Amino acid sequence: MAAAGQRFRTALASGPMAARGFRLLLAGQLSSTVGDYCYAVALPWLILSGDGGPVLLGTVLACYGIPRVVTIPLGGVIADRFGGRPVMLAADVVRAVAVGILAVVAATGTPTLAQLAPIAVVLGASSGIFIPASYTLLPALLAKEDLGRGNALSTMVNQVGGLLGPTAGGALVAAFGAGPALAVDATSFAVSAVVLARIRTRADAAAEPSEASEAADGEAAGQDGTPGGSATRGPSFGELLRHGRLLHVILVVALVCNLAFNGTIEVALPELAHQGMGATGYGVLLTCLSLGGLAGSVVAARSRPVESPAYLFAVLAVVMGVALAAVPYAGGLAGAAVCVCVYAVASGWQNIVVVTMLQVWTPPALIGRVMSLVMLAVMGTFPISVAVAGFGVRHLGAAPFFPVAGAAIALAVLCALTQKAFRTHRSGTEYTARAPAGGTAPAVVPAGSSPRPRHESSQESQR
Repeated sequence: MAAAGQRFRTALASGPMAARGFRLLLAGQLSSTVGDYCYAVALPWLILSGDGGPVLLGTVLACYGIPRVVTIPLGGVIADRFGGRPVMLAADVVRAVAVGILAVVAATGTPTLAQLAPIAVVLGASSGIFIPASYTLLPALLAKEDLGRGNALSTMVNQVGGLLGPTAGGALVAAFGAGPALAVDATSFAVSAVVLARIRTRADAAAEPSEASEAADGEAAGQDGTPGGSATRGPSFGELLRHGRLLHVILVVALVCNLAFNGTIEVALPELAHQGMGATGYGVLLTCLSLGGLAGSVVAARSRPVESPAYLFAVLAVVMGVALAAVPYAGGLAGAAVCVCVYAVASGWQNIVVVTMLQVWTPPALIGRVMSLVMLAVMGTFPISVAVAGFGVRHLGAAPFFPVAGAAIALAVLCALTQKAFRTHRSGTEYTARAPAGGTAPAVVPAGSSPRPRHESSQESQR
């Protein structure tokens, strides 16, 4: 017990947990995630218990989902302009009010589409704005060398909330109805907002110079408000889109992997379970998916950073592809559960690897917009993926769909290794502005090193 206590104190005194703002963020995330799952249980129960039925539920969910996808790019732009923390705080305040109104509506009677649709639109738009902003906060709180563990711990907290939230939400709805569960969700957003208001980023701590320094900084500020003016201005978002080969590769991989994954999990897996495992078996598989993701985050948190993250990314993709392909052929429920768990461990670890790569590589002023592109690739493929999966499962059957999807995931990442910008990427490498014509400035430099190491350019031939 003494040794365990000492390890706990050491963890709090070093790494990401040493940052007070990061600890506050984890507390806010846990509160918000548990509340989200209470909402996920309460809303369908509220609608299906009335006269609306599945049609009304589908319409309300569409009113939520479409604004969320549409506002993700806007969230990235706003987060880069004003900072991730204030954007997240504002989104949480809006969501607390909107869900609070929904809780009151639920307590006063059966809600109608006219009442539910505007609330769903506000919640979806706020969520879309919140998502890219949330990826900018960790780089503002933690040193680059702590980002990998920080992302892993943050993901772990969300997954723990995903395990606790449905149980809490189901118990609340069963005992008291949908209204109190929605009130808990509204309260969780309020708690998250209070936590965000108390967080101070490293930039906040540094932005307390003397009056003389402030005056000097004001005179040196450029048109974009960055100290030092154009001399210190980083690459533009347009330049990054044109020349950021690493971003191009990751976006393509995200598109292919999510096209393969979403339909497999949302359509093929329930169909496979329905054919021979039953509802209980399907629940077991979903639980394994959640527990495997949590285990993957734990592994990522305890792992040391690797010099070549692209190769780790590729190895994990091969494991994911093989595990997913084997699900229908592993010998019934027990074998399928093991395969799903292995897939989720590798997937959880891989997600943290790629998010950390992008957070370190992307200039801080562009992280919101870059992550909004990645989130669009992840979320925007969902309707296409499930539609294709429905057609494929109908004509191929559920079982053959798994090896097709597994092969697509593995091949997408293995093909990415043919791209030099991805294959030669090293941990800690940052993107910087391209040199002007005839110049000698590099395209990327490793964090903390001189600006002379290897070049990365989208114009060079890919070997």
